[in-house]
Amino acid sequence: MVNCYGLVTVKNKPVPLKSIAVEVSVQGHVATVSSTLQYENQEENPLEAIFVFPLPGEAAVCRFRTKIGQTEVVAEVQEKQKAREQYDDLLSSGQQAFLLEESDESPDVFKLSVGSLPPGEKASVSLDYVTELAVQADDGLRLCLPAVLNPRYQPQGSDSGSGGSALVSSVPTGSVPYSLSLSARVSSLHPICRVESNCPLDPLNYLNTEKTQATVSLAAGHQFDRDVELLLYYQDTHQPTAIVEAAQASAKPGSLMGDPLVMLSLYPEFPNDVMSSMTSLGEFLFVVDRSGSMSCPMHNGSVAQDRIGSARDTLLLLLKSLPMGCYFNIIGFGSRYESFFPKSVEYSQKTMDEALQKVKAMRADLGGTEILQPLKHIYSQPCLPDQPRQLFLFTDGEVGNTKEVLDLVKANAGSHRCFSFGIGEGASSALISGVAKQGGGHSQFITGQDRMQPKVMQSLRFALQPAVVNISVKWNVPKGVSVTPLSPPIRVLFQGQRALLYAQLTGKSSGDTEGSVTVKYSLAEQPVENQLSFSLKPAEDTGLTVHRLGARTLIRSLEMEERQGDGKKKGVQEKVVELSVQSGVSSVFTAFIAVHKVDGEAVQGPMLRRQVPTPSVFVPLKQQALFKTSLSRRTVCGAAVNMSMPKKMSFNVQADMGPLGLGSKFSKMSKLQSEDLDCPATASNPVKDPLLQLISLQKASGSWVLEAALAEVLGKTEEEVAKPKPAPVGPQK
Repeated sequence: MVNCYGLVTVKNKPVPLKSIAVEVSVQGHVATVSSTLQYENQEENPLEAIFVFPLPGEAAVCRFRTKIGQTEVVAEVQEKQKAREQYDDLLSSGQQAFLLEESDESPDVFKLSVGSLPPGEKASVSLDYVTELAVQADDGLRLCLPAVLNPRYQPQGSDSGSGGSALVSSVPTGSVPYSLSLSARVSSLHPICRVESNCPLDPLNYLNTEKTQATVSLAAGHQFDRDVELLLYYQDTHQPTAIVEAAQASAKPGSLMGDPLVMLSLYPEFPNDVMSSMTSLGEFLFVVDRSGSMSCPMHNGSVAQDRIGSARDTLLLLLKSLPMGCYFNIIGFGSRYESFFPKSVEYSQKTMDEALQKVKAMRADLGGTEILQPLKHIYSQPCLPDQPRQLFLFTDGEVGNTKEVLDLVKANAGSHRCFSFGIGEGASSALISGVAKQGGGHSQFITGQDRMQPKVMQSLRFALQPAVVNISVKWNVPKGVSVTPLSPPIRVLFQGQRALLYAQLTGKSSGDTEGSVTVKYSLAEQPVENQLSFSLKPAEDTGLTVHRLGARTLIRSLEMEERQGDGKKKGVQEKVVELSVQSGVSSVFTAFIAVHKVDGEAVQGPMLRRQVPTPSVFVPLKQQALFKTSLSRRTVCGAAVNMSMPKKMSFNVQADMGPLGLGSKFSKMSKLQSEDLDCPATASNPVKDPLLQLISLQKASGSWVLEAALAEVLGKTEEEVAKPKPAPVGPQK
């Protein structure tokens, strides 16, 4: 059953949230984000404001405080039910209280309750979280500040929980009644090359001559109506690093917060002889979301492709890049699911052409987003002999049973690797990243036309790498020091892809100040070993970022252990609560509560409840008529960064590229050289991406037929294209 999410108007009910100010502190590969929300009750009665909002799925909320007038109150972490009861009791007695809790169904959704604000009262609420920065295909580090929270579909028969997902109130993007200001300070061991964003930025300001410290801000006047993405580029991003963080002075030695913690960033390097023999085997199952929400636009720009169109473009890239001899199938899902073929078929020109025709006709017409049933069907089918099964999941992530999906993926990870693509703004990071993590694959987020091609190719490159098995991690530390790993065992490694490890260091060394970690594994039946040495001396000015990320990692592992045991494993929930309270990091079993004691008298007047709207590209049925014209005119965007057609292109036609190697079938092509036409993209003048046009003409073998259509894409005549073609070699038939 689909939960109801009505549009909130401000006609007679002013929204109490006025602005959000964000300060970001980046240290290498991790970030601390501090958000301050300003509220004001402009109504004539006491007010309780409810705000359901997204955070990155990997984030660890670690501080929550409120300020009314000159009084600031720092919240404490309590067991969730106890905190809820205290909050209700306080509001009933006329006190002011603030409650922050994580959704029971998805760790990337939070609910903030602000009550009871007397008429005319102002309040500010601040929350801090720490998060790891994901490494992108172009080596950038991605920090996403989610703004769009799309309604989450709850399948029939599922328990919607009490985490607040069903309480979402949404407004069309562009109608959000609050604004965002953002400033970031970036520090790195390596020089900072540049910072990019999907939103306008002020110029990057370097703070030292080494360019290892810089500040950057979002341009003024930004409406918080889209996800804000920052991409950071350092020199030597792939260098392994280690950070040892000092213990919290007030914590008990031997506890997680009372001992130093180490965070290791590892970049496995596979032997060249193994990487040169990429596998051409495999069964590739492309599982595509065709629910109604996939008809929504990718983002809030003036020319935005719909999500199902982006999924079609992504499938085009993948289908054209599969190696000969593999097997594949495409499964579309919504409230039901259907396959292109009764069973997986061998990849050939014939089967590729047949699949592409069906991809072109693919629409967002299968109802609600029910991922569990198609996954259960796939997992129930026997795997093909000597063809490792790889799942590629494409979805906008609008589901309410995220944890149930992740548990199913993890249970089948031994025989199915799973790669995931989040399509469009508002895609659940908890679902997209979680599916890849539990399925031993890799995740990508496609929110616009830029960077799609390298993201898609990176995932396929990873899928074609031989599976790494028998992974072991050995810590080598001086006598007197012991190591307690906080990260779950490493289950997957890819060439050049970062692996993060957290560990607690207990005790002291009398002499040696260095330790090391050794990662051993087997790749294509060859033993491989990578080692990283690190200093045991704590780094300066790291705060407690590493401790909080380490606590978050351990908390998430324990939460999954508790779910898989159906709550029967004694002591796990209590351990999570204890760890959450000790570290000040949120969990599904705890909540933050802040109490601002007033004069003790009950607040007069009836209590009003207001839902603070969150931006959403989801459009309810009764509103679809208002957007019918714009949705029907969405332009197809592809992998090009600039939304324009090329005027000039130079291209060398290859007779036969052969099977996919370390990149793609078109990795050996000379770079496209183009000048932009003075032809803006409009709804009536749709832009066709030249790369996607070129790929659409490619044959399954990796070659192109020299024909008029190819010449047209290249901006040349057939004669001009034929001139540089190499002369035939050997006898001709």
